[in-house]
Amino acid sequence: MHRQWTIVIGAALALCACGRQQQQPKFPPPAVGFVTIHEQPVPLTVELPGRTDPYAVSEVRPQVSGIILRRLFTEGSMVKAGQPLYQIDPAPYRAAYDNAAANLASAKLKAERYAALLAQNAIAAQDNDTAQAAYKQALAATEAAKINLDYTRITAPISGRIGASSVTQGALVTAGQTQALATISTLDPIYVDIDQSSSDVLALKRAVQAGQIEQGGGVTAKVTLTLDDGTAYARPGKLQFTDVMVNQATSTVQLRALFPNPDGLLLPGLYVRATIVEGVNPHGILVPQQAIGRDAKGDATALVVDEKNFTRLRLLKTGRVVGGQWQVLDGLKPGDKVVIEGLSKVMPDMPVQPQEMTAPSSTASGTKPAGQ
Repeated sequence: MHRQWTIVIGAALALCACGRQQQQPKFPPPAVGFVTIHEQPVPLTVELPGRTDPYAVSEVRPQVSGIILRRLFTEGSMVKAGQPLYQIDPAPYRAAYDNAAANLASAKLKAERYAALLAQNAIAAQDNDTAQAAYKQALAATEAAKINLDYTRITAPISGRIGASSVTQGALVTAGQTQALATISTLDPIYVDIDQSSSDVLALKRAVQAGQIEQGGGVTAKVTLTLDDGTAYARPGKLQFTDVMVNQATSTVQLRALFPNPDGLLLPGLYVRATIVEGVNPHGILVPQQAIGRDAKGDATALVVDEKNFTRLRLLKTGRVVGGQWQVLDGLKPGDKVVIEGLSKVMPDMPVQPQEMTAPSSTASGTKPAGQ
């Protein structure tokens, strides 16, 4: 009898437990936030290292030999084209000019006299020809003497900032010497020379040919600068040209941009970071960074919500970061619902309660750092 009661009580307890399990409530699907994908024009930029280079450089050298009497400029100052820089002792050149001028006057009188006599048939034509030739030679000698006299005052060939003088008063200089007396650099405007990987140049050209990127004209592309201390240079520049040759040693192509420099902040040889607007992707797709995950292979992934409110895993091909969002090149299309919140609570192929959220605005352009 005791054994029978034990069996009955055990069966009753089992039935009670089954009843409690059947009565346990089902949990609702987890809530997730999503954004709807839309196409939008995305400006694409690349950040590259560069160095400043003077717009023009002129090394000042003497055209005649002599002793420097005076230096007529302040080292490190701004000079204008035609401004006197040095005075060479003009005495020997003035004497040569005066002598040539006297010979010219004599030859001119003789040439005029012989021309009058020839008109009267008083001399032979050959004598007149000799007099006229002598006059022209005297004229050329006088002009040469005047040029040499003018060269004793050395003037600035271009406008710009002049550097240190390599000679002082009393120094002997010679015509065509290899050592420059001073160097003038035009710094407003100023060039920025930039090196870009040849593979990136080819990829950009292919994207343009495929219609993935629109370019508004390469020679007018906008360029901005970041200085070596991390601050932004206030004045934008323009891309002037792209070299037609690839540097075989570095596999790079040189780009040159032109920047205004009225304050002289940019000095030659300064290291900068140049951001160039390469073009615009007219059908760009942007996804918030928190929506992008990585699989075991390191490939980019995202969860999307289908029409039955189930999450589905998508493999993505991403481009560059655009204002806190990833540019997606493949794997998503307009209208897709990408999960951006609640990702820790869901897995692929799970039912969810989707709630639409506002996508973050993207006013910045897509920047591709150098070497990526």
